[in-house]
Amino acid sequence: MKTKTYLIVGNGVAGTTAAEAIRQQDQKGSIAILSEEDIPFYYRIRLNEFIAGDIDENKLIAKKKNWYEEQRIDLRINTRITRLDAAGKRLTAETGEELVFDRLLLATGSHSFLPPISGIDQQGVFALRHIKDARAILAQAGKSQEVILIGGGLLGLEAGNALRRLGKKVTVVEFFPRLLPRQLDSKGAKMLQETMENMGFAFRLSAMTKTITGSNGHAEGIVLEGGDTLDGQMVIVSAGVRPNLELAKASGLDCDKGVKVNDRLETSAGDIFAAGDAAEHQGVVSGIWPAAMQQGKVAGANMAGGEAEYHGTTMSNILKVAGIDVAAAGNIDAEGRYESQVVSSGSVYKKLVIEKNRLIGCVMVGDTKNFNTITRYITEQRDIGTLKNSLL
Repeated sequence: MKTKTYLIVGNGVAGTTAAEAIRQQDQKGSIAILSEEDIPFYYRIRLNEFIAGDIDENKLIAKKKNWYEEQRIDLRINTRITRLDAAGKRLTAETGEELVFDRLLLATGSHSFLPPISGIDQQGVFALRHIKDARAILAQAGKSQEVILIGGGLLGLEAGNALRRLGKKVTVVEFFPRLLPRQLDSKGAKMLQETMENMGFAFRLSAMTKTITGSNGHAEGIVLEGGDTLDGQMVIVSAGVRPNLELAKASGLDCDKGVKVNDRLETSAGDIFAAGDAAEHQGVVSGIWPAAMQQGKVAGANMAGGEAEYHGTTMSNILKVAGIDVAAAGNIDAEGRYESQVVSSGSVYKKLVIEKNRLIGCVMVGDTKNFNTITRYITEQRDIGTLKNSLL
């Protein structure tokens, strides 16, 4: 029987997990991972520790080179794929090299969204998504005292905290009236904000950036919609991410918010699968690590001839924001429409969201004990009538 050739575009958690799953089922097939980055798969969530100087680049790496060798996976870094011929089952690299495949996984991930703000293309304006962004931020930090963060997203807040620890004055400008609007309700966000203000952060909420000002092509501050100005020699934009769909779209794959996949993670083209931030399953682009990992496992198993199915992931995040434990899962019920159980004292806030004796969501700030158990109850939709008052 002919050995199969598996190609994986993207070396994030989805691509790496898929390669692992393929190798478990197919000992002989040839597996290559193609990555635009210049280091192997790394922990993106730890980039802030790198910026703060707590760890070096080597500590960021999740899978060292010898792991790829042991798994007989050909990792090709600095390799940009520019074209996919879905029918002819071949990829073209930027160098012009052509690579043929039997099965392909698109795990192309996502990129930072940069809103159309005047002056956003100046030097000193950054987004944080990749190691190269973290290196650039670190280089600029030595020349800046005041930092403006546009957007209260997680990676941005973490970068802000790293820079605060380096002695910078950090101001967060957030369009929403609260921090981490997808993860926290107003009470949880207020508690997080107060704790961060005590550390030295400044906040401008319900604020919109009109212009990034500068001279000689270098950022010097921002002007808000109301006319207020803020000084900053460094601006970090944390306005969310968008899936990388160029390859899939240009090759005619069915795309909407992401590359559309079925329960087996197959795209609209035969033998081509998608997983992670670029995949859209039942109308949802998850964009979270646990979903990317689960999807990678299912896609990899099926690429190697298995019969696995993906049925969604409970949207949950367990985070450390400026050293403060934060966790959220399911429906956070920011509008207060459902029954809830709340515990609030000092710098701890916990809320369970309940519908008909079933847990549908939770928010935790300052203490995330029992979060995994609670997430399991949300996923299983079990009756918590007798446990309702003891879970927190």
